[in-house]
Amino acid sequence: MDIPALSMALSQNKLLTDVGVAMLSKSLDVMEDTGSSLVEGIETISELSVNPDIGGNIDIRI
Repeated sequence: MDIPALSMALSQNKLLTDVGVAMLSKSLDVMEDTGSSLVEGIETISELSVNPDIGGNIDIRI
């Protein structure tokens, strides 16, 4: 049994696992930000659909 080779293989495996977890964490953070932006956009659109006259007219007095 080659202990140093086994140790290197396990170390590389742990490194790959740690990198994968870090990348997944970053992806989840990006998806949360994207979801928050999407919710804000939907709320804005729903406000305009409830009040369709908002921003539709300009009152000018001379």
